[in-house]
Amino acid sequence: MKRFPEKRVFITGAASGLGRALALAFANEGWRIAATDINQQRLNETCQLIEEQGGTSLNLLCDVTSYSAIEDTALILEERWGGVDIVINNAGIADAGPMEELSLESWQRMLDIDLWSVIFGCKAFIPMLKRQGGGHIVNTASSAGIACAPEMAHYNVAKAGVIALSETLKAELASHNIGVTVIAPTVFKTNLGETLVDGHDTGMGRSLLKELERSTVTSEQITEQTLHAIQKNKLYVLPQKDAKRAWRMKRFFPELYFNLLSVLYRKRLWVFSDMDKPVAPGTE
Repeated sequence: MKRFPEKRVFITGAASGLGRALALAFANEGWRIAATDINQQRLNETCQLIEEQGGTSLNLLCDVTSYSAIEDTALILEERWGGVDIVINNAGIADAGPMEELSLESWQRMLDIDLWSVIFGCKAFIPMLKRQGGGHIVNTASSAGIACAPEMAHYNVAKAGVIALSETLKAELASHNIGVTVIAPTVFKTNLGETLVDGHDTGMGRSLLKELERSTVTSEQITEQTLHAIQKNKLYVLPQKDAKRAWRMKRFFPELYFNLLSVLYRKRLWVFSDMDKPVAPGTE
């Protein structure tokens, strides 16, 4: 990453999963990593791994649902490092359930963590990146924001918002030498299932847990494609074939796509095949 000789990156949700994988990938290249999360114990583990792999860690406990908390981290980075080169808004949770059963509290929690935290991160750091004369923003969304599968309304809405925000900023910030990348994977090996609250007892929640268990795609593979996208200043990271298929079909054949999705859901085919089956022991 010759564009960023200072080697400074800020990552939310760095305590585990994709956030940790990203942090360790930057550590292997000798970067300074401002690792943030709300889970202090896991964050400490991530920072220890960063140091062991050749990076420099800055351990910052941060509630991403608070704009003032994210703004404070931006100020800390400007004071200690003179700024930051790459901002990765990665923190997120998952949940599922039929629309009529989703509580307003579930909606608020989902939007606060999966959408508002990304908005906060962009708003807090863009002025700094502009003052520096450039940088890069990476926002973690999901293919769910494209596919819009049933029984995931609040998750789909949040992730679609992240994609729309990223697309908007790609054009808005280009003249300031600020690149934008949005990650939109399907299911991959991660601890995202731990964040399911109401969704554990829903059909789609059970199906999601089984898909997470079956997946052979790792956080490290998603990370590799993300780093390549940053290097090439690419907007979209659609790491898996099913993500690319959903993207193309919805774009070119939108009516057919949703008619097909309705049939698959109604007949419990494809990813919906396990919705009516009990979850396997040990995956609750």
